[in-house]
Amino acid sequence: MALHRSTLTFISSSLSRRRWWRHLSSSSATKSPPLLWDHSSSSASPTSTKESITLQLFSWGRGASGQLGGGIEEIRIYPAPVASISVPPNFSLSKATPGRLAQCLNSTDPPQLEIGISCGLFHSGLVVDGNLWIWGKGDGGRLGFGHENPIFVPTLNPNLELDVTSIALGGLHSVALDVLGRVFTWGYGGFGALGHSVYHRELLPKLVEGSWDEEICHVATSGTHTAAITRSGKLYIWGRDEGDGRLGLGPGRGPDFAGGNSTPSLVKALPEPVAAVSCGGFFTMALTEAGQLWNWGANSNYELGRGDKIGGWKPQPVPTLKDVRVVQIASGGYHSLALTDKGEVLSWGHGGHGQLGHSSLHSRKVPEPVEALANERVTFIACGGSSSAAITDKGKLYMWGHAADNQLGVPGLPEMQSSPVEVNFLMEDDGLGFHNVLSVSVGASHAMCLVSRSGCS
Repeated sequence: MALHRSTLTFISSSLSRRRWWRHLSSSSATKSPPLLWDHSSSSASPTSTKESITLQLFSWGRGASGQLGGGIEEIRIYPAPVASISVPPNFSLSKATPGRLAQCLNSTDPPQLEIGISCGLFHSGLVVDGNLWIWGKGDGGRLGFGHENPIFVPTLNPNLELDVTSIALGGLHSVALDVLGRVFTWGYGGFGALGHSVYHRELLPKLVEGSWDEEICHVATSGTHTAAITRSGKLYIWGRDEGDGRLGLGPGRGPDFAGGNSTPSLVKALPEPVAAVSCGGFFTMALTEAGQLWNWGANSNYELGRGDKIGGWKPQPVPTLKDVRVVQIASGGYHSLALTDKGEVLSWGHGGHGQLGHSSLHSRKVPEPVEALANERVTFIACGGSSSAAITDKGKLYMWGHAADNQLGVPGLPEMQSSPVEVNFLMEDDGLGFHNVLSVSVGASHAMCLVSRSGCS
């Protein structure tokens, strides 16, 4: 069911000394979101494939630093459109989406336009056909424009020379993977998460010169550590490790005196190649091509799902998932999600904000199904610091967990929402039809999703 304008009331907030405005005022309610990318007019678009469909990028939550992309400091209590994107019918989500096994294509299939989104702590990013738009808080240089100023609308970053295939935004930094399999990072470097062997900030994207001798095909990051996977399945990792073992490097190969490791290092303890990785607050998870889940690092909140609180640097499989094929993983600050090949969502770890979705605030020692989604086939998952999201095969978006900053996109929720709730969209008289959600990303206090509008042409 769509939200109706008559049900919406003006929201004021005392969260800041600044004035906060609800996004949809009388002047902006009918304003169409800007068209960021038009496939039909792209010079790279084959003349035989001029047919297009329209996607929309929505955001919601707290936008004190411009991370919502609406041009002002604001709070959005429900999803509102940021931009429109015209794409060919055969577009795909980024095949290098962090934490997700790549969707295989036949070798005879034509190249597809790829699109992806990412939310950092207080900044946001969008990749369309190799182009990167980025916006939000600029401290530390995390936007990659050569300065530290905030940017309040999606802005094309011209400082990456080749097409970008994937992005992963962290706490105070950003990571991009380009079409040649090269990794670039920028932003605050004090934790070593940039991988440049020094702890300097970088105001512009800079190539990570790792010891690998092949292309990188997958990247992921968190608040303070970063990971990259080579074509052959080797996992390299760098960043902060405060004795919890999140880097998986073992004695004598971990952090220096500052608690960081700024040099990309091979995780030698993994006994087989991996194909996807997800970086949590103080732990790391990796998936093999066959869908077996390995993890390591902090476990004081059961985030490793082993049934106890024993953590450590050595990668181990999750015992109860031995016979389960996992196709996507997502990590929060202290909790974890896994999506199986049957469309089932499992969660475990800290549950104090309701982020596990089990209708309680209790933690879970081992992976358990999110029963509220048992009748749905889920196709995509995501985690924020203390919140979670899932998308079904029918294009419905569900969210749960910490809701204090409206980051769940549903007005009127308690601060701790312990069961999944469907996120509804305001129906506009734009002739575009219903909202079919494709992907979602969650930051500290905001979230974004990509939506296909049925009836588009």
